[in-house]
Amino acid sequence: MHGVDVQRAELRELNELNYARFDARFNELRHDMQAGFAQLESRIEAKIEQRTADLMKWSFVFWVGAVGAIAVLAGVLR
Repeated sequence: MHGVDVQRAELRELNELNYARFDARFNELRHDMQAGFAQLESRIEAKIEQRTADLMKWSFVFWVGAVGAIAVLAGVLR
């Protein structure tokens, strides 16, 4: 009986040590993932801002061209 109790205590200690190691590695992984996601988020935001600026620029060019074409047609048809 005593041998079983000793083995049980040893297994409990090993389990606690493994849990502590797992917890430390998990916390490290979580920290690394948070840092990586923060970098990814900033890059995505920069790309979205660039795409929005490009879209506004080309939209402006389109509407200026359309208004110019209508003005020319109105002048020709008078």
